[in-house]
Amino acid sequence: MSDSTRNAGDPFVLQPEAAASPPPVDVDEVEVAAEPSHPPVAWMLLRELVETVVLSLVIFLLIRMVVQNYRIESHSMMPNFQEGQFILVNKLAFIFGAPTRGEVIVFHNPRNTNEDYIKRVIGLPGDTVEIHDQIVYIDSRPLPQPYDTNPIPAGYTFGPQLIPPDHLFVMGDNRPNSRDSRYPEVGAIAEDLVVGKAWLRVWPFSVAGLVKHYQLEPGVDATSAAPFTSPCCETP
Repeated sequence: MSDSTRNAGDPFVLQPEAAASPPPVDVDEVEVAAEPSHPPVAWMLLRELVETVVLSLVIFLLIRMVVQNYRIESHSMMPNFQEGQFILVNKLAFIFGAPTRGEVIVFHNPRNTNEDYIKRVIGLPGDTVEIHDQIVYIDSRPLPQPYDTNPIPAGYTFGPQLIPPDHLFVMGDNRPNSRDSRYPEVGAIAEDLVVGKAWLRVWPFSVAGLVKHYQLEPGVDATSAAPFTSPCCETP
């Protein structure tokens, strides 16, 4: 009897292991798992569009809280501001302070708050304003005017007028053609009507740049009232 025959019948001989067969695969389950779930492309585009619009609106509103653009529509501030020019106004300039003499401000018309004016601050609360001999006087002292103006007509007089608390006396640089605090329909304006300080001239490009303001003190020589410019969105 051969070894091969004997081993074949030996119950203690290790037999070759059969390859483990994989479990049956459910074809439907494989197909479902192989396809990742994605939202429709149209929905993704719509969501991105909405997010962009909302973000742009938020940025626009934030900017409007800080600056506002205006188009000059009158001759009252000539020769320093011309009709058709565009300016930006700093709306935060007076959050922690008040306007000073010589600054150019934009304010709501007291008779129609939907209409805004641009003028220069001349008198502060408690000042007595008077005009004669083509000169503006504050508390009987001449106010320097180092900026260009179209002069007050000869023979014109105004005042004296005491400026009430929390009010400002404003005038246009085009003195013969400016409806300002000299007129009863405007008068001294309440400080809470002030929109902000003229900051930047943006159009036309030939005159673009920061708006010049002045610190005017009655009785001081005009040459000492040097102009200054205010950066956007910083309080004085």
